[in-house]
Amino acid sequence: MKNIFNPLYSEEILNRIDKLNSNAKQQWGKMSVAQMLAHCSSFQDIAMGKSFPARDWLGRLIGGFVKPIFYNDKPLAQNMSTIPTILIVEEKEFETEKKKLKQKIITFQNNGPEKCTIHPHPFFGKLTTEQWGKGIYKHLDHHLKQFGV
Repeated sequence: MKNIFNPLYSEEILNRIDKLNSNAKQQWGKMSVAQMLAHCSSFQDIAMGKSFPARDWLGRLIGGFVKPIFYNDKPLAQNMSTIPTILIVEEKEFETEKKKLKQKIITFQNNGPEKCTIHPHPFFGKLTTEQWGKGIYKHLDHHLKQFGV
């Protein structure tokens, strides 16, 4: 499984983000490409320990049992539900969101596993830094595929 902490894989993701354009159409889901970039950026904030969404009852109940779906090598399901606090519904500006996400990925990768959050994932609970690295790559890959890159 690819890990965002590996410079080769973070570079791959950054190159794929560069292939997006503001007119890209989603292959599933409701977010525009700019909203997707903002969503991924908000998710980076969680992994970087800058945002701490509360765990809901369902995550507390089953999150620990299903958390391998976050970091295993099977693709995430299309139209999977998301953490409510990072569901982006307002319009966003494409270039601004693109720059913001790219910078957060670079910072996260450069900071390395030792700067990854120790706060539990809002649904899956406690994760190791390796699980976060794999999950971040998988999440970004999922949304980039959503827009055909």
